[in-house]
Amino acid sequence: MKEQRKDSSSKEVLRERIIKQALDDFAVHGIKSIRMDDIANALKISKRTLYETFADKETLLRECILYHQATSRETLKELVANSTNVLEVILKCYQASVEAYHRVNKAFFEDMKKYPKVYELLRNNKEKDNDVAVNFLQQGVEQGLFRNDINFAILHAMLSEQMESLMNSKLGQKYDFLEVYESIMFIYLRGISTEKGAKELEEFIKEYRTEKSKQRNQENQDNKS
Repeated sequence: MKEQRKDSSSKEVLRERIIKQALDDFAVHGIKSIRMDDIANALKISKRTLYETFADKETLLRECILYHQATSRETLKELVANSTNVLEVILKCYQASVEAYHRVNKAFFEDMKKYPKVYELLRNNKEKDNDVAVNFLQQGVEQGLFRNDINFAILHAMLSEQMESLMNSKLGQKYDFLEVYESIMFIYLRGISTEKGAKELEEFIKEYRTEKSKQRNQENQDNKS
């Protein structure tokens, strides 16, 4: 019995190692360019062991998405528990998403459409997330941060469409993707904020842009040296 539990535990550890490695590789290089061989080599395991754990690349990709969704939900719970209000949580999530977009290859989002089952999983999860987001925004109304004369279901659906359109448009080629993303998010938040919420938002934007300017200056200095 103990040997069975040990064996089961070892398989679960291996499974998580594979998922983390694959998720990182897919995000950085795109899904199409990463082969199952590449993942096995990176983990120093045999191709046979990899295929015994995940039947094919699409199955592995699906598990990567489910793992990411689960960890994102846990992260959100922690943010809510350690924040004073809804706007603070949203702004922390924004910062985290910017950091994520810095390292995610745009090809990752384009390649995802080539895996219909996984793409459908993403779309279904998006609908659930929309409901959670609308309820979350409504809490901001109760906290006096967001206006009470807005249909958040409509507004959030519009924001989701904008973000999906951004992923699929050439706008990100003409302008820096993160600059466009920043514009969309800050315009959106300014539009729904009360005077109280707007004051907190502007303080965040000021600090955020000051920090971003410092990072750019540091990067320029590093490049010169």
